[in-house]
Amino acid sequence: MFQVLLWCPLFVGIVRGGTWSNPTCAPGRHTITHLFEWKWSDIAAECERFLGPMGYCGVQISPPSENRIVTNPNRPWEERYQPVSYNLVTRSGNEADLRDMIQRCNKVNVRIYADVVFNHMTGSGASGTGTGGSHWDSGTLSYPGVPFSAWDFNGGTECSTGDGGIHNYNDPNEVRNCRLLGMADLKLSKDYVRDTVAGYLNHLISLGVAGFRVDAAKHMWPGDLRAVFDRLHDLNTAYFTAGTKPFIYLEVIDLGNEPIKAAEYTGIARVTDFIYGIKIAEVFRHHNQAKWLRTWGDHWGMPNSNDAVVFIDNHDTQRGHSGEGGVLTFYEPRSYKMATEFMLAHPYGFTRVMSSYRWNRDFHDGRDHNSWMGPPHNGDMSIKSPSIQPDMSCGNGWICEHRWRQIYNMVAFRNVVMGTTMTNWWDNGDYAIAFSRGNRGFIVINAGTSDINVNLQTGLSQGTYCDVISGNYENGSCTGNEVHVGGDGHAHFHISSGSEDPVIAIHIGAKKGSTKKVTT
Repeated sequence: MFQVLLWCPLFVGIVRGGTWSNPTCAPGRHTITHLFEWKWSDIAAECERFLGPMGYCGVQISPPSENRIVTNPNRPWEERYQPVSYNLVTRSGNEADLRDMIQRCNKVNVRIYADVVFNHMTGSGASGTGTGGSHWDSGTLSYPGVPFSAWDFNGGTECSTGDGGIHNYNDPNEVRNCRLLGMADLKLSKDYVRDTVAGYLNHLISLGVAGFRVDAAKHMWPGDLRAVFDRLHDLNTAYFTAGTKPFIYLEVIDLGNEPIKAAEYTGIARVTDFIYGIKIAEVFRHHNQAKWLRTWGDHWGMPNSNDAVVFIDNHDTQRGHSGEGGVLTFYEPRSYKMATEFMLAHPYGFTRVMSSYRWNRDFHDGRDHNSWMGPPHNGDMSIKSPSIQPDMSCGNGWICEHRWRQIYNMVAFRNVVMGTTMTNWWDNGDYAIAFSRGNRGFIVINAGTSDINVNLQTGLSQGTYCDVISGNYENGSCTGNEVHVGGDGHAHFHISSGSEDPVIAIHIGAKKGSTKKVTT
C-alpha cells in the first residue's frame, strides 16, 4: 500500500467555539467523505479496504432511521429524509448491519457521522408503513413507531400561515415553526420531543458513532437544538477517550441574503458552509480570477474556519436543490478535481469529500427533472453494491470521487500539512496560483489558458519529491512525475494549460529517500 497515507504532526488543535464543534477524528486524519446512499455492509468493507489505509477520518452516512417508502417516483433518495420512526431499519440495512459497520470502521480508525433528521417527519396527506414496518399517518400526525402524536407537532398556535407551510423565508418564525415542504414539523420546544430525539441520538452514540450531521438545522431554533444536545451522552469509551463530546455539524444554508444567519448556530456546533462551493465554482469556471483566492476564507463572507464544514458539492447542491445551484460536480471532472485539490490543500475549514452515484439527467425548464433518482438498485429495488475495478475506481453506477487519485492523495496531503499556515503565495495575476503549507507541502494550480513555466519558493527542504497528482509514492519511488527542490527551497514547475490535471502537489510524506513513514 502507498506510503502517503497518514501524518501525525506535533500540533494540538485550538479549542473551537461551539461545545460540539471539535472533530472526533483519530489522530492525524482530517477529512471525511459522504458515501451517499451506500449500504452499511458496503461502507464497512470500504473502511477496511480503502478509507482506513488512505487516511480518511470518517464517513457521513445517509439517515439511519426508518423512513417512508415512496413509490411514485420509484424510491427517490428524498424518502430517506422523511422519517416515520427512530428504528434503525432502512434500505442501507438493519440495526445489526449498522452496528457491525460502526465497529469495523472504528477498528480501522474511520469514524461514522450519522445524517440525522428530526426537524420533521413525513410529508402531509398520506399514510403507510415505513422501511421497518412501522405504520404512520401524516393526516392525523400519528407515528406510533416513535411514538409521536398530534400533540408533538407545531400547529396553528406556532405557525401563522393558513396551510401550515413555509411561504416567507424572510420571516424566521415561519421558517422555524411551519412545515418545510409540507412535512410535519416537530415541536422541539416540548420536553417529550427533546427527550425522544436525544434518546435516538444517544442510541447511535452507544453504537459507536462519532457525531452527527443535522438536517434542516436552520428550520429549528438554536435554543431548541442546544436543549437536545445538552441531553447527549459522551461518546462510547470503547472507541473514544472518556469525556469526548460528539462532533456535530448543522445544515444551515446562509448565503447572506436571508435573516437567519449561520452565526446564530456557530456558538453551538459547526455549520455547513454553502457559500464555499458557489464561490469556488466561480473561480474554476473562470468567472472570478484565482489570484483572489489569496484571501480565501472568512474574508469572502464565510464563517470562521473553526466553525465551518466545507465541501465542493453535496447531495443537494449537485442536483441544484435548496436554491444554491451553480456548484461543480463530477459531471465537470477537470474543474471539480482542481477545486477539490485546492480545498484539501488550503487550511480553511473542516473538509468533506462528496462520493456520488450517477443518475440520468433530464434538463428542461432550467432544471433537472431526474434529480430525484435514487441510488443504483437491483430488480427488487435493493441498493446495488459498488463494484471495485482494477484501477480502484467504482462500477455499477457509482462515481466514488473519494477514490479518484487526485482526491485521495490530497486527503493524505492535508493530513501531512495540518497545523501549518499558508505561506509563499504566488500567482501570475490571473488563474495560476501556488502556495506552501509551512515546510511540509506545496501546491501549484494552473486553471488558466496559458502555460506556466516558473521557479518558485516551496518552503520545503532539499530533495526529490513525488507529484501526488500525477501518481503515487510507492515503495520509496514515484509512479508519476518528480519535483526536485534545491537547497534554497526553490523548484521549477511547468504546467500546460491544456493538461488534464494542471496541478502539481508535493509534500514531505512523499519525499524520495525519506525515513519517515506516513502509514496507518
